[in-house]
Amino acid sequence: MKFTGIGGLIVLFADIYAIIMILQSPAKSVHKLAWALVVFLLPLIGLVIWYLAGPGKKPF
Repeated sequence: MKFTGIGGLIVLFADIYAIIMILQSPAKSVHKLAWALVVFLLPLIGLVIWYLAGPGKKPF
C-alpha cells in the first residue's frame, strides 16, 4: 500500500501518535514492543487494529 501527499502525512502522524501512546501505556514491555511493531510494520492496518483491540478505554 502506497501513501502519498496529505494522506501519507496523516497516516505518519497517526502512527507516531499511536507509538507514543503505546510506549506511555502501563502495559508490560513485551506487549508494548509487540504493539509498536504491528503499528510500525503495518502502518494503516496496524493503526486500526491497535485502536480497536489495543489496551485502554475505548470511546464507544
